[in-house]
Amino acid sequence: MTSRQRIGAFDGLRLTIFGARGTIPSAPDDPSEFGARSCCVLVEADGRPLVFDAGSGIVECGRALAADGWNDVDLFFGHMHYDHIIGLPYFMPMYDPAASVRIHAGHMLDGASCEALVRDFMRAPFHPVGIEALKARLSFMTFKPGDRLQPTPRTTIATYRLTHPNGAVAYRIEHGGRCLVYATDHEHTPGTVDEALTDFVRNADLLVYDTTYSDAEMERFRGYGHSSHEEGVRLCKRAGVGQLVLFHHSFKHSDAVLRETEAACRAVFPGTTAARIGQVFELPARTGASA
Repeated sequence: MTSRQRIGAFDGLRLTIFGARGTIPSAPDDPSEFGARSCCVLVEADGRPLVFDAGSGIVECGRALAADGWNDVDLFFGHMHYDHIIGLPYFMPMYDPAASVRIHAGHMLDGASCEALVRDFMRAPFHPVGIEALKARLSFMTFKPGDRLQPTPRTTIATYRLTHPNGAVAYRIEHGGRCLVYATDHEHTPGTVDEALTDFVRNADLLVYDTTYSDAEMERFRGYGHSSHEEGVRLCKRAGVGQLVLFHHSFKHSDAVLRETEAACRAVFPGTTAARIGQVFELPARTGASA
Protein backbone atom coordinates (compact mmCIF):
# COMPACT_ATOMS: atom_id res chain seq x y z
CA MET A 1 0.00 0.00 0.00
CA THR A 2 1.63 3.22 -1.18
CA SER A 3 0.80 6.74 -2.31
CA ARG A 4 -0.28 7.14 -5.94
CA GLN A 5 2.45 6.61 -8.51
CA ARG A 6 2.52 7.70 -12.14
CA ILE A 7 0.05 5.59 -14.12
CA GLY A 8 1.58 2.98 -16.40
CA ALA A 9 4.93 2.54 -14.65
CA PHE A 10 4.23 -0.71 -12.78
CA ASP A 11 4.72 -4.37 -13.76
CA GLY A 12 1.82 -6.31 -12.28
CA LEU A 13 -1.56 -5.19 -10.95
CA ARG A 14 -1.94 -1.86 -9.20
CA LEU A 15 -5.21 -0.70 -7.61
CA THR A 16 -5.89 2.94 -6.69
CA ILE A 17 -8.96 3.99 -4.67
CA PHE A 18 -10.65 7.13 -6.03
CA GLY A 19 -14.02 6.72 -4.30
CA ALA A 20 -15.22 4.26 -1.65
CA ARG A 21 -18.60 5.49 -0.32
CA GLY A 22 -21.91 4.01 -1.32
CA THR A 23 -25.50 5.23 -1.83
CA ILE A 24 -24.61 8.94 -1.94
CA PRO A 25 -21.25 10.79 -1.99
CA SER A 26 -21.45 11.97 1.59
CA ALA A 27 -19.79 11.36 4.97
CA PRO A 28 -20.58 12.38 8.57
CA ASP A 29 -17.08 13.85 8.99
CA ASP A 30 -15.91 16.83 6.92
CA PRO A 31 -13.24 16.18 5.88
CA SER A 32 -13.31 12.41 6.24
CA GLU A 33 -10.25 10.20 6.56
CA PHE A 34 -12.01 7.75 4.24
CA GLY A 35 -13.38 10.35 1.85
CA ALA A 36 -16.90 11.11 0.71
CA ARG A 37 -16.59 10.25 -2.98
CA SER A 38 -18.66 7.35 -4.26
CA CYS A 39 -17.44 4.21 -6.00
CA CYS A 40 -14.51 4.33 -8.40
CA VAL A 41 -11.26 2.37 -8.51
CA LEU A 42 -8.46 2.31 -11.07
CA VAL A 43 -6.67 -0.93 -11.91
CA GLU A 44 -3.48 -0.77 -13.96
CA ALA A 45 -2.68 -3.96 -15.83
CA ASP A 46 -0.23 -4.55 -18.67
CA GLY A 47 0.31 -0.79 -18.99
CA ARG A 48 -3.40 -0.12 -19.44
CA PRO A 49 -5.83 1.81 -17.20
CA LEU A 50 -8.98 -0.13 -16.29
CA VAL A 51 -11.55 1.97 -14.42
CA PHE A 52 -14.25 0.24 -12.38
CA ASP A 53 -17.41 2.26 -11.72
CA ALA A 54 -18.09 5.94 -12.33
CA GLY A 55 -19.24 7.32 -9.01
CA SER A 56 -18.13 10.79 -8.01
CA GLY A 57 -14.60 9.44 -7.57
CA ILE A 58 -14.19 9.13 -11.34
CA VAL A 59 -13.83 12.90 -11.65
CA GLU A 60 -10.45 12.87 -9.89
CA CYS A 61 -9.56 9.60 -11.62
CA GLY A 62 -10.06 11.28 -14.99
CA ARG A 63 -7.85 14.19 -13.96
CA ALA A 64 -5.11 11.76 -12.89
CA LEU A 65 -5.30 9.90 -16.20
CA ALA A 66 -5.11 13.15 -18.14
CA ALA A 67 -2.19 14.41 -16.05
CA ASP A 68 -0.26 11.22 -16.78
CA GLY A 69 -0.99 11.38 -20.51
CA TRP A 70 -3.42 8.45 -20.78
CA ASN A 71 -6.15 8.72 -23.39
CA ASP A 72 -6.88 5.02 -24.06
CA VAL A 73 -9.15 3.76 -21.27
CA ASP A 74 -11.54 0.91 -20.44
CA LEU A 75 -14.44 1.64 -18.07
CA PHE A 76 -16.40 -1.20 -16.46
CA PHE A 77 -19.69 -0.70 -14.62
CA GLY A 78 -20.47 -2.91 -11.64
CA HIS A 79 -24.00 -1.61 -12.22
CA MET A 80 -25.64 1.71 -12.95
CA HIS A 81 -27.26 2.93 -9.76
CA TYR A 82 -26.57 6.62 -9.21
CA ASP A 83 -23.71 6.16 -6.75
CA HIS A 84 -21.86 4.24 -9.47
CA ILE A 85 -22.50 6.56 -12.44
CA ILE A 86 -22.99 10.09 -11.06
CA GLY A 87 -19.49 11.18 -12.08
CA LEU A 88 -19.61 9.76 -15.62
CA PRO A 89 -20.44 13.05 -17.42
CA TYR A 90 -17.37 14.66 -15.81
CA PHE A 91 -14.79 12.01 -16.80
CA MET A 92 -12.14 14.07 -18.62
CA PRO A 93 -10.94 11.47 -21.17
CA MET A 94 -14.41 11.42 -22.74
CA TYR A 95 -13.96 15.05 -23.85
CA ASP A 96 -10.55 14.49 -25.46
CA PRO A 97 -10.80 14.16 -29.28
CA ALA A 98 -7.61 12.07 -29.21
CA ALA A 99 -8.96 9.63 -26.62
CA SER A 100 -10.57 6.21 -26.95
CA VAL A 101 -12.92 5.09 -24.18
CA ARG A 102 -14.53 1.66 -24.14
CA ILE A 103 -17.49 1.37 -21.75
CA HIS A 104 -18.49 -2.12 -20.57
CA ALA A 105 -21.65 -3.21 -18.74
CA GLY A 106 -23.18 -6.62 -18.14
CA HIS A 107 -25.86 -6.32 -15.47
CA MET A 108 -28.76 -4.98 -17.56
CA LEU A 109 -32.32 -6.20 -17.41
CA ASP A 110 -34.85 -6.46 -20.26
CA GLY A 111 -32.15 -6.56 -22.93
CA ALA A 112 -31.10 -2.91 -22.65
CA SER A 113 -27.66 -2.23 -24.09
CA CYS A 114 -24.78 -0.43 -22.40
CA GLU A 115 -25.06 2.42 -24.90
CA ALA A 116 -28.82 2.79 -24.40
CA LEU A 117 -28.43 3.14 -20.64
CA VAL A 118 -25.64 5.71 -20.92
CA ARG A 119 -27.69 7.71 -23.42
CA ASP A 120 -30.71 7.56 -21.14
CA PHE A 121 -28.65 8.85 -18.21
CA MET A 122 -27.07 11.73 -20.12
CA ARG A 123 -30.20 13.41 -21.46
CA ALA A 124 -32.62 16.20 -20.64
CA PRO A 125 -34.03 16.92 -18.14
CA PHE A 126 -31.43 15.05 -16.08
CA HIS A 127 -28.31 16.44 -17.75
CA PRO A 128 -27.77 19.52 -19.93
CA VAL A 129 -25.93 17.70 -22.75
CA GLY A 130 -26.11 14.24 -24.25
CA ILE A 131 -23.31 11.91 -25.28
CA GLU A 132 -23.09 13.85 -28.55
CA ALA A 133 -21.07 16.42 -26.58
CA LEU A 134 -18.38 13.81 -25.85
CA LYS A 135 -15.45 14.17 -28.25
CA ALA A 136 -13.60 10.90 -27.56
CA ARG A 137 -14.01 7.80 -29.69
CA LEU A 138 -16.56 5.88 -27.63
CA SER A 139 -17.27 2.16 -27.81
CA PHE A 140 -20.01 0.41 -25.84
CA MET A 141 -19.60 -3.25 -24.89
CA THR A 142 -22.58 -5.21 -23.55
CA PHE A 143 -21.79 -8.59 -22.01
CA LYS A 144 -23.49 -11.16 -19.79
CA PRO A 145 -22.32 -12.15 -16.30
CA GLY A 146 -20.18 -15.23 -16.70
CA ASP A 147 -18.51 -13.91 -19.86
CA ARG A 148 -14.72 -13.55 -19.94
CA LEU A 149 -13.25 -10.26 -21.13
CA GLN A 150 -9.73 -9.55 -22.37
CA PRO A 151 -8.82 -5.84 -22.28
CA THR A 152 -5.15 -6.58 -23.11
CA PRO A 153 -3.43 -9.61 -24.66
CA ARG A 154 -2.07 -10.59 -21.22
CA THR A 155 -5.00 -9.56 -19.00
CA THR A 156 -8.18 -11.56 -18.49
CA ILE A 157 -11.31 -10.56 -16.60
CA ALA A 158 -13.88 -13.11 -15.43
CA THR A 159 -17.35 -11.80 -14.53
CA TYR A 160 -19.91 -12.97 -11.99
CA ARG A 161 -23.54 -12.07 -11.24
CA LEU A 162 -23.98 -10.56 -7.78
CA THR A 163 -27.18 -10.35 -5.70
CA HIS A 164 -28.38 -6.75 -5.86
CA PRO A 165 -31.60 -4.96 -6.90
CA ASN A 166 -31.54 -4.59 -10.73
CA GLY A 167 -28.38 -6.71 -10.89
CA ALA A 168 -24.67 -6.14 -10.43
CA VAL A 169 -21.43 -7.69 -11.69
CA ALA A 170 -18.18 -8.68 -9.97
CA TYR A 171 -14.89 -8.66 -11.87
CA ARG A 172 -11.88 -10.96 -11.37
CA ILE A 173 -8.82 -9.38 -13.00
CA GLU A 174 -5.77 -11.57 -13.66
CA HIS A 175 -2.39 -10.47 -14.98
CA GLY A 176 1.26 -11.31 -14.34
CA GLY A 177 0.37 -14.26 -12.14
CA ARG A 178 -1.64 -11.94 -9.88
CA CYS A 179 -5.38 -11.65 -9.23
CA LEU A 180 -7.67 -9.05 -7.72
CA VAL A 181 -11.45 -9.10 -7.46
CA TYR A 182 -13.81 -6.11 -7.44
CA ALA A 183 -17.10 -7.31 -5.93
CA THR A 184 -19.30 -4.57 -4.56
CA ASP A 185 -23.07 -4.24 -4.16
CA HIS A 186 -23.84 -7.80 -3.15
CA GLU A 187 -26.17 -9.13 -0.46
CA HIS A 188 -25.13 -12.36 1.19
CA THR A 189 -27.69 -14.59 2.91
CA PRO A 190 -26.87 -14.69 6.64
CA GLY A 191 -26.15 -18.16 7.95
CA THR A 192 -25.36 -19.66 4.54
CA VAL A 193 -22.22 -20.22 2.49
CA ASP A 194 -22.21 -18.90 -1.08
CA GLU A 195 -20.12 -21.60 -2.70
CA ALA A 196 -20.24 -20.04 -6.18
CA LEU A 197 -18.93 -16.66 -5.00
CA THR A 198 -16.34 -18.42 -2.84
CA ASP A 199 -15.07 -20.21 -5.94
CA PHE A 200 -15.08 -16.96 -7.93
CA VAL A 201 -12.79 -15.16 -5.46
CA ARG A 202 -10.72 -18.20 -4.50
CA ASN A 203 -6.98 -17.55 -4.02
CA ALA A 204 -7.25 -13.93 -5.15
CA ASP A 205 -4.39 -11.76 -3.91
CA LEU A 206 -6.82 -8.96 -3.07
CA LEU A 207 -10.59 -8.62 -2.76
CA VAL A 208 -12.49 -5.32 -2.81
CA TYR A 209 -15.78 -6.26 -1.14
CA ASP A 210 -19.07 -4.61 -0.22
CA THR A 211 -19.00 -4.09 3.55
CA THR A 212 -21.75 -1.50 3.95
CA TYR A 213 -23.21 -3.09 7.08
CA SER A 214 -22.33 -5.18 10.11
CA ASP A 215 -23.89 -8.59 10.71
CA ALA A 216 -26.09 -6.96 13.36
CA GLU A 217 -27.51 -4.56 10.75
CA MET A 218 -28.27 -7.15 8.07
CA GLU A 219 -31.79 -8.06 9.25
CA ARG A 220 -32.84 -4.40 9.38
CA PHE A 221 -31.58 -3.80 5.85
CA ARG A 222 -32.65 -7.06 4.22
CA GLY A 223 -33.22 -6.60 0.49
CA TYR A 224 -31.05 -3.49 0.18
CA GLY A 225 -28.40 -5.47 -1.72
CA HIS A 226 -25.38 -5.09 0.56
CA SER A 227 -23.16 -7.28 2.72
CA SER A 228 -21.25 -7.01 6.01
CA HIS A 229 -17.64 -6.63 7.01
CA GLU A 230 -17.85 -9.88 8.99
CA GLU A 231 -19.00 -11.68 5.84
CA GLY A 232 -16.08 -10.18 3.94
CA VAL A 233 -13.70 -11.69 6.47
CA ARG A 234 -15.46 -15.06 6.39
CA LEU A 235 -15.36 -15.08 2.58
CA CYS A 236 -11.63 -14.31 2.50
CA LYS A 237 -10.81 -17.00 5.04
CA ARG A 238 -12.92 -19.61 3.19
CA ALA A 239 -11.44 -18.75 -0.20
CA GLY A 240 -7.80 -18.22 0.73
CA VAL A 241 -7.77 -14.54 -0.27
CA GLY A 242 -4.65 -12.59 0.65
CA GLN A 243 -5.98 -9.09 1.38
CA LEU A 244 -9.45 -7.65 2.04
CA VAL A 245 -10.38 -4.05 1.18
CA LEU A 246 -13.54 -2.91 2.98
CA PHE A 247 -15.56 -0.90 0.43
CA HIS A 248 -18.88 0.86 -0.26
CA HIS A 249 -18.77 2.54 3.14
CA SER A 250 -22.14 3.68 4.43
CA PHE A 251 -22.62 7.43 4.17
CA LYS A 252 -23.91 7.17 7.75
CA HIS A 253 -20.70 5.71 9.16
CA SER A 254 -18.29 8.15 10.78
CA ASP A 255 -14.53 7.86 10.67
CA ALA A 256 -14.61 6.51 14.22
CA VAL A 257 -17.02 3.72 13.21
CA LEU A 258 -14.93 2.81 10.15
CA ARG A 259 -11.71 2.74 12.17
CA GLU A 260 -13.38 0.47 14.74
CA THR A 261 -14.65 -1.79 11.95
CA GLU A 262 -11.19 -1.98 10.40
CA ALA A 263 -9.60 -2.85 13.75
CA ALA A 264 -12.21 -5.55 14.47
CA CYS A 265 -11.63 -7.16 11.08
CA ARG A 266 -7.84 -7.01 11.43
CA ALA A 267 -8.10 -8.82 14.76
CA VAL A 268 -9.36 -11.92 12.93
CA PHE A 269 -7.99 -11.26 9.41
CA PRO A 270 -4.81 -9.14 9.56
CA GLY A 271 -4.82 -8.43 5.82
CA THR A 272 -7.80 -6.08 6.10
CA THR A 273 -7.86 -2.40 5.14
CA ALA A 274 -10.81 -0.01 5.05
CA ALA A 275 -10.60 1.81 1.71
CA ARG A 276 -9.41 5.41 1.81
CA ILE A 277 -9.21 7.77 -1.15
CA GLY A 278 -5.73 7.79 -2.64
CA GLN A 279 -4.68 4.39 -1.31
CA VAL A 280 -2.65 2.27 -3.70
CA PHE A 281 -2.30 -1.52 -3.51
CA GLU A 282 0.51 -3.02 -5.59
CA LEU A 283 0.71 -6.66 -6.66
CA PRO A 284 4.06 -7.11 -8.47
CA ALA A 285 4.07 -9.57 -11.37
CA ARG A 286 5.39 -13.00 -10.48
CA THR A 287 8.61 -14.00 -12.24
CA GLY A 288 7.93 -16.13 -15.27
CA ALA A 289 4.18 -15.46 -15.30
CA SER A 290 2.77 -15.19 -18.82
CA ALA A 291 -0.51 -13.49 -17.87
